[in-house]
Amino acid sequence: MGMIEAGNVLGVGAYGSNGHQVLKEIGGIQGAELAACCGIAEAQAGPGMRIYASYEGMLADPRVQLVSICSPVRSLQGGDIIKALQAGKHVYAEKPCVMTAHELDEILALAAETGLEFFEMAGTAFDEPYATAGEIVRRGDLGQVVQVSVQKSYPYADWRPQDEALDGGLILQCGIHAVRMIEHVAGCLVSEVAAVDTGLGNPKGGGLRMAASALLRLENGGVASMALNYLNQAGHGVWGNEFVRIFGTRAFLETDLKTRSVRVVDARGETTLPGRERASYLQMVVNYLRGMAPRPFEPGLEVHPTRVVIAARESAVRGGVFVPVK
Repeated sequence: MGMIEAGNVLGVGAYGSNGHQVLKEIGGIQGAELAACCGIAEAQAGPGMRIYASYEGMLADPRVQLVSICSPVRSLQGGDIIKALQAGKHVYAEKPCVMTAHELDEILALAAETGLEFFEMAGTAFDEPYATAGEIVRRGDLGQVVQVSVQKSYPYADWRPQDEALDGGLILQCGIHAVRMIEHVAGCLVSEVAAVDTGLGNPKGGGLRMAASALLRLENGGVASMALNYLNQAGHGVWGNEFVRIFGTRAFLETDLKTRSVRVVDARGETTLPGRERASYLQMVVNYLRGMAPRPFEPGLEVHPTRVVIAARESAVRGGVFVPVK
């Protein structure tokens, strides 16, 4: 299919509602419109929207040029992505886009072969306060990055699946944000990871892991750590109880999600920088497909955090050994 000509509106097809589907966001995206839906309730899709009974039927619709995929079962999402690429559609997939490195390799190879674009919903580094933090790192204000510490905490809820196959589980669906803070914000690729997790505190006593900790070796020789859990409390006031701290040879920074600000400390003192309004990741993807802006990330860099959490999950299953990122 290739790129969309500038000035033409991009037709989006939405498949599934297991995740951050684009239905609420698409109305505010310039240059794109919702063309069709599948696996989504009519009340969510909106009046008059063409709703297909089958995924294959929606993929055959010539008005659909980009498919936003939130598959009902995340462990099967790789197959849904491949079907869309084989049907000549660009893809925008919920995280984790897949749950195995082999599937990820297959998808990237198919996209390259067909000339189509594959995206994961990887906008963490473009949200505040992380976008401002990333700019500080890229300017060199911190000097050489040596250590990164990240926390990502969500509330527990009864609707959280006990079966990791449905959404990826704690490490894959929650931890991927933490890894993006390390790789996309701090600018340090992960080479190896060791992780442990626990189901302690799970009210249902099922397979849902409630907390995980990980140590990560970085390609630049530095180190990182991440703490993940479903233990955030309503009194905290925000959905995600999270931060990133990046320590460099000249300064360190830490983020504050409540104020969406970044505090930078160096030898002279400290400075607090407020975040500012940013374009959504979907808008960046649409702009790129319409030939109006560069790609937000190169494909390999965009999905490298997915490779890291796949390795981290393997490590946790194997009792916390270091696992190389494939």
